[in-house]
Amino acid sequence: MNPEGIRLSLMLGLGVPTPPPPPIPESLNSVEVTHKDEGRSGFQLEFNVGRSGPTDIFDYPLMMTPLLRPCSRVLLTVTLKGMPKVLMDGIITDQQLSPSEQPGGSTLTVTGEDVSIMMDLEEKSVEHPAQNETVIAAKIIGSYALYGMIPAVMPPPSVDYPIPTERTPVQQDTDLEYLRAIASRYGYVFYVIPGPVPFSNTAYWGPSIRAGLPQRALSVNMGPSSNVDSIRFQYDGLSITAVEGDVQDSFTNRSLPVRLATSLRQPLASQPALLTQPFMRTRRYRADAGLNITQALARAQGMVDEASDPIQATGELDALRYGDLLMPRALVDLRGVGYSNDGTYYVKSVTHTIKTGEYKQRFTLKREGIGALSPVVRV
Repeated sequence: MNPEGIRLSLMLGLGVPTPPPPPIPESLNSVEVTHKDEGRSGFQLEFNVGRSGPTDIFDYPLMMTPLLRPCSRVLLTVTLKGMPKVLMDGIITDQQLSPSEQPGGSTLTVTGEDVSIMMDLEEKSVEHPAQNETVIAAKIIGSYALYGMIPAVMPPPSVDYPIPTERTPVQQDTDLEYLRAIASRYGYVFYVIPGPVPFSNTAYWGPSIRAGLPQRALSVNMGPSSNVDSIRFQYDGLSITAVEGDVQDSFTNRSLPVRLATSLRQPLASQPALLTQPFMRTRRYRADAGLNITQALARAQGMVDEASDPIQATGELDALRYGDLLMPRALVDLRGVGYSNDGTYYVKSVTHTIKTGEYKQRFTLKREGIGALSPVVRV
């Protein structure tokens, strides 16, 4: 499990992960880790198992260790060109044994999800008096310091301050479900990013990040400079949505219109579909009671932003040729596929597959339209 220039480190534990005994990493056959900007990230570890000696008469040795059973914590770190990166910090949720009559064919597969799963175990009935969504998110995340969660909470464009004499926010879900529900009001997302150092995790609550320097460019049909094995594009013209409706403004008690058809996200394409497509879907906006016009517009804007990316690219690359780890929830430049599809994209998800002598990354990219904004990419 050591492709040239890449080193994978595995730590396990029921509490704080530590290096496991040698038979466990020596039996590791493959690793798959999926990171995405919506929902929990996950991992799968496959081990070769066997019973070859008198001490194995009762069971497979790896089946007897609690380190590979559900509830054990897993920490995966990849070192590429001397730079370590935390690939996954998660909890095992499932274990599968596949015995085989062929020598060396038996496998043990453990599957799990990132540590945000610990936020999804208990449904709660909790009041949050005089607290807006930003305060509630920071408070909930802070209660999971045991898993090294560092809050990264971005205030929405319009903050809703609940007055106790008028209403009190009430949670009737798990912490994870509630965090995502209050984030969706503004088109925001909530996810947990492993790292930046081992035993720590960044819990992000805010808008999709579309700023900062793009990652190393993906290159297609460029001879020795190519690093993408395959790629496919899709333009879904029915996915973009405008929003129309009315709100009973809580300040003036008047019915005011809500009409939005442009995204406030950082532009990545020169021809956004919301502005260039001759027709699109229109979604009816139905405001919650007690909102003012500013709050209603902020929530409607979130609905438009969330549905403003009709262009999607899916593909696979070789990590050794790419020379880096492609990370989701960030930007990347793409070149070599023509003006319409060249340019900068938002990385929606990445699946890392590591086997002996091989490291592949499957990716999904998206943006709001066709056409590159700049003829230059970051190589």
